[in-house]
Amino acid sequence: MKLRKLLSLKRWSHILRSSWQYVISPSVTLADKLLFTIPVLLYWVLPDIMPFMPIDDIGFTMLLMGWFVSRMDRKYPALKSGS
Repeated sequence: MKLRKLLSLKRWSHILRSSWQYVISPSVTLADKLLFTIPVLLYWVLPDIMPFMPIDDIGFTMLLMGWFVSRMDRKYPALKSGS
């Protein structure tokens, strides 16, 4: 069942749409935005820092996007898109 949820197009469309909305929203604190953007930018620019992580850049970004959106959905329920 978890694999089905992981591969859900509805879920990923929510994650892609929401992650951008949270990053540009003035209601989300800068610290919360940086908690997502800094690790992603560092991984894209310096992938050799974590040489034993067999995840490519896009996979890492998508995993972090999923975590970021679920965290922001809980922290800022008024901004939750798709509801």
